[in-house]
Amino acid sequence: MRILIASTAFPECAQVLRGRLPDDEVVVEGADADGEFDVIVPLMRKVDAAMMDRHRPRLIQQYGVGLEGVDRGAAAERGIPVNNVPAADTGNADGVGEVAVLHLLALTRRYHASLDSLRARRLGQPTGTALTGARIVVLGLGAVGRAVAARLQGFGAELIGVGTRAGDEARDMSEQLGLTAYVPVSRLTQACDGALALIVCCVLNDDTRGLVGREVLDTLGPGGYVVNVARGAVLDYDALHAALRERRIAGAGLDVYWDEPVDPADPILALNVVATPHIGGVTTLAYRAMGDAVVANVERLRRGDPVVTAP
Repeated sequence: MRILIASTAFPECAQVLRGRLPDDEVVVEGADADGEFDVIVPLMRKVDAAMMDRHRPRLIQQYGVGLEGVDRGAAAERGIPVNNVPAADTGNADGVGEVAVLHLLALTRRYHASLDSLRARRLGQPTGTALTGARIVVLGLGAVGRAVAARLQGFGAELIGVGTRAGDEARDMSEQLGLTAYVPVSRLTQACDGALALIVCCVLNDDTRGLVGREVLDTLGPGGYVVNVARGAVLDYDALHAALRERRIAGAGLDVYWDEPVDPADPILALNVVATPHIGGVTTLAYRAMGDAVVANVERLRRGDPVVTAP
């Protein structure tokens, strides 16, 4: 079988698949991507109708969660099944949760300023902000949001969940995660009033694109932080840039961006931003588990069995 890794990002994906599928041809886009392929693995590449017609895949299988770059309508018209690997139970969500906490701690304990003090031989500076007793809002309580909330419980933070659940489901989620409150997305701005931080964990869709804009950021205020481990476009770029530049919020932690890979000269990175290159789910545990799921679906395709498809 021929498998096309459609992006040079996340290079370990190709290494894992080559190791697990030694008799198959695994090609990375830009190396030798001509002709037809049985499977396309999108990674961060857009897979549109033209690409499907050029390579005529029998399966589009993401190595991870995100399918926003895949034209699923075009795939359905061509009878091409599309699948992803949900973040739960693979270590992916756990890794993203760890990176969210990394960003939050780097911001609240003022890691950049600490390095300045270290270089200047200043002891006991800067003063950080404790998470103990602080209100932290978690936007989106899917697998990633739940992983973030579970980790923040250990810091003694007051957790506010924001999501789309209602009734008994919302109450069960609150009890399970030890939330102080669970509120609907329509009350996101109010939830951020008095919060130390907002951690963005929700999916990107038409409803969430630009959801975190000026009103939400202004409500966080000059002592508040925003951390995004979801997708870049959930945050309004212009609103975030202005809020950071004008110091209407204290800082931002970004593992995801509006265009990826992010331009290192992007002016937003020169402000009080802790930045990592979309490494949330990039752990040895997650890569192995996600690789298992990808290989299992490839083997179904090889045998002629029905493949697993994303909802």
